[in-house]
Amino acid sequence: MKIIKSIAGCVAVGIFTLSSCAKDPLKNLSDNDSRIYITNYDSTTSFSSFKTYSISDSVAVVDDGMLQKRIATEAEAAIIQAIKNNMNERGYQLVDKSGNPDLGINVTKIVSTQTGLVSYPSYWDYYNSYWDPYYWGYGGYDYYFPYASYVIYQVREGALSVDLIDLKDASGDKTIKGVWNGVIRGQGIFNADNAAAQVKALFDQSAYLTTVN
Repeated sequence: MKIIKSIAGCVAVGIFTLSSCAKDPLKNLSDNDSRIYITNYDSTTSFSSFKTYSISDSVAVVDDGMLQKRIATEAEAAIIQAIKNNMNERGYQLVDKSGNPDLGINVTKIVSTQTGLVSYPSYWDYYNSYWDPYYWGYGGYDYYFPYASYVIYQVREGALSVDLIDLKDASGDKTIKGVWNGVIRGQGIFNADNAAAQVKALFDQSAYLTTVN
């Protein structure tokens, strides 16, 4: 079984978010404003040494660390096509996976469940201006809770990951090195209408990803 090495290199982060004091600030953001773009690459790799690539025709779905299935709906097809368009614009040539491509591209939809604990007294200490007591006719008052109240919550979060792996220099010990990774997080990332702009944002952060020296 082949192993894909993790990337040890440079990281770029593009954050298009706005801060808010509301309890759920994401509700106040547009889909575009909520997205975060992260790119990571192996700084020892010469990307101009690669000329060809192949990309999977479906997207793997990983849920809480487990591969569930591979899907190819309209949204996934739009993401894959957007990646092809950007790779072609950078000078790379698309070939079939049987044509010995220099680079392989994997696309993964990552879904995870996060569990947290909220203490209501401290929660309202921090956010009580959101519902000022003046709203109820008690200006100048402060909220307080005479008891400890805790609530456990779960959040389902999704991310899209695009991985470039070096197939040209696969080593004799049956390992394949990852040379670039892009991750998108936020709202609407699995919407087909957003695919082109999202993928372009990753490539815009990666000027080195080109066949030109």
